[in-house]
Amino acid sequence: MRRLLTIWFALLLAACSKDTSGGPTGESQLPPEPEEPGSEVPAISDEELLTLTQETTFAYFWDYAEANSGAARERYHPEDPSNDPNTVTTGGSGFGLMAILVGIERGFVSREAAVGRLEQILDFFESADRFHGAWPHWLDGMDGTVRPFSTMDNGADLVETAFLAQGLICVSEYFKSGSDREKALAAQADALWKSVEWNWFTNGEQVLYWHWSPQYDFAINLPLTGYNETLIAYVLAAASPDFSIDREVYSQGWARDGAIAPGPTAYNYPLVFRHSGNPSRGGPLFWAHYSYLGLDPRGLRDAYGDYGTAAENHVRVNYQYCLENPKNFVDYGPDCWGLTASYTRNEDGGIGYSAHSPSNDTGVISPTAAISSIPYTPEESLRALHYFYSHKDRLLGPAGFYDAFSPHYGFWVADAYLAIDQGPIIVMIENYRTGLLWDLFMRNQDVRNGLDKLGFNYGN
Repeated sequence: MRRLLTIWFALLLAACSKDTSGGPTGESQLPPEPEEPGSEVPAISDEELLTLTQETTFAYFWDYAEANSGAARERYHPEDPSNDPNTVTTGGSGFGLMAILVGIERGFVSREAAVGRLEQILDFFESADRFHGAWPHWLDGMDGTVRPFSTMDNGADLVETAFLAQGLICVSEYFKSGSDREKALAAQADALWKSVEWNWFTNGEQVLYWHWSPQYDFAINLPLTGYNETLIAYVLAAASPDFSIDREVYSQGWARDGAIAPGPTAYNYPLVFRHSGNPSRGGPLFWAHYSYLGLDPRGLRDAYGDYGTAAENHVRVNYQYCLENPKNFVDYGPDCWGLTASYTRNEDGGIGYSAHSPSNDTGVISPTAAISSIPYTPEESLRALHYFYSHKDRLLGPAGFYDAFSPHYGFWVADAYLAIDQGPIIVMIENYRTGLLWDLFMRNQDVRNGLDKLGFNYGN
C-alpha cells in the first residue's frame, strides 16, 4: 500500500512541481518578501466572513475559468495569468459545477447566466476525449484533447471522472424540474455520468483501477483501495444503471476484504479506518473532503465503519497535531492549522507541491484544509478562517484565500490557486450552512440504489 501511495504522490509531484518543456508545470517565482500584515483588520461577523469567502472563491470558477470551455483551469497564478491558461482539470471542473450552483443560491450570478455557462461546460465535456466513457485527468480547453498528467497517464482517470460525475449529478437534480431549457441541461448531465463504463475499470478483477491508457493499458496498476479520497468512485460505479459493479468489487477492492478497518486511535480519536500510507495520524485532509462534497457522510455507515465519524475524527486528529506542534513551527495552534495536499515551499524557497499531513509536515498551512472541514469542526474552522482573514493583506487574493502559506518562513505565501483546493472551500461552506450539495446528491435515485447495493445505511 505504501508503494502505491508513493507512486500516486510521485505522479502529483511530477505533474505539478517539475519543469517539463511543452506542458503544464505549475512553476512560479517566489513572491517578494512580504511586509508585516496590517495591524488594523475590520471587524467581521462569522456569517459575513463565510459569504465573503464563498464569493471570492466563486471567482475562481467564474471569472478565471478556462476561456474556451468555461470549465475549471488546473491552476491560476494572478501574477502570471499566462501560466498554463488552457489546461482544464476534470475533477476540479466537477467541483466547479457545484460551485456554480452555490453561486446561483447566494446571488453571485444570475440563474440565466449560470445555465449558459453550464451548457458551455457540459458541451465541452461531451465532445472531449473519453476512454470507455471516462475522462482524463487533464484536457486541453481549446480542443478537448487529452493532456497527459504523466507519461503513462494519458488516458482515463476514473477518480477524476468520479469527481466530475458527482458534480453532474448535482446539476441534474438542481435543474430537473426547471424550464424546458433547464430540463434539457439536467438530462445532458445525467446522460454524461451514466455513460461512464465503470465496470470496465475492474480489468476483470474484484477492484476498480484508477488509470487506463490506450498505449499503456493498465500499466500504472493503481487499484482504488481505502481508506483515502476514492470512495465516491465505488458509490457511483455501484449506482450506474448500465455499467454497475458487483458488491464484491467494493468489499474486496475498496474495503480490502475487511482490512480497511479498524483504524488506529490518535489523540483519543479513533480514525475508524486504516489510512493508506498514513497509518498513525491520518492522511492529508482532502480525504475528508473530495468524496463528501455531494456524498453526505453524516450517518453514512457500512459493514466496516461510520464514514461521518471517520471524516470528523480525521480532521480532529489533524487539528490536535497542529496544536501539539511537535516540530515547533511558528503560529501553529488553535487559530492556524490544517495540513493537506497543496502548493508548498521548496527548500530553495520556490513553489512546489506536496501532500501535507502529520507524517509529512513541512511547516506549510493550506487554508482549504481547515475551511473545507467546517461541517466537521465548525468552531475550529471558523477560528482558522478569522486568522486567515486577519492576514488578508497577504492571504486573500482575487479568487479567495491563496493556496498555502508558512508563518515559520517569514510568512511565505504561495500566491496562486489550484481548482481542487478552491472547490471544496465554497462547496463545504455551503454544506455547513444549508446542506445544498448534500441534499441534491443524496436525493438522486441512482445514488440511493448504489448505496443500497453496497449495503450502506445513510441519512441523519
